[in-house]
Amino acid sequence: MSIFKNSISFFFATLFITFAHAARFNITNNCPYVVWAAAVLGGGRQLNSKESWPLDVNVGTTGGRVWARTGCNFDGSGRGSCQIGDCSGLFQCQAYGVPPNALAEFALNQYLNLDFFDISLVDGFNVPMDFSPTSNGCTKGITCTVDINGQCPAELKTPSGYCNNPCTVFKTDEYCCNSGNCGPTTFSEFFKNLCPDAYSYPKDDATSTFTCTGGTNYSVVFCP
Repeated sequence: MSIFKNSISFFFATLFITFAHAARFNITNNCPYVVWAAAVLGGGRQLNSKESWPLDVNVGTTGGRVWARTGCNFDGSGRGSCQIGDCSGLFQCQAYGVPPNALAEFALNQYLNLDFFDISLVDGFNVPMDFSPTSNGCTKGITCTVDINGQCPAELKTPSGYCNNPCTVFKTDEYCCNSGNCGPTTFSEFFKNLCPDAYSYPKDDATSTFTCTGGTNYSVVFCP
């Protein structure tokens, strides 16, 4: 009986740890078209308009991101391609997507047990986005809903009508920040003026990183 009780105790302890170490990200497509949501870590999901994808992300995850892919076509084995946001031709993403794409980025349960999250336009812009906490009394969310594609500078405009990032276009240290010494540019200010709470270039930390207590759940909405 003692072995049985110990086994039961271990089972519930393991179950508690599993749930305690996951944050729920509810990813919703409010766009009037199909979006292939992508997540690292998490894979991918086709979302028709108004559909949602509940994704549990382990506490301690760093370098996490969610983005929207469009114009995708996959075969039965999950291989194919996307016009925007493609991740090595896989339906279930295992690596980051190809720009341009707006990103919901996060690191969970880090310094002082805080979650750090942001919307980044460092890789450009494709689909409007809202990234907001939904629990733990954390209420400050981030939105980027302006028609950036329609106002995109000609130098950054892609043939498909999306707005690229200057690093991809010009490939210089001024825009790519490879040396770590870069600052704001005319192009980063274009993004910042339209979405003040979003990252506009890699060193844009002070006004673009938000925190919640670890264990918070989140909502990511495309076309909010």
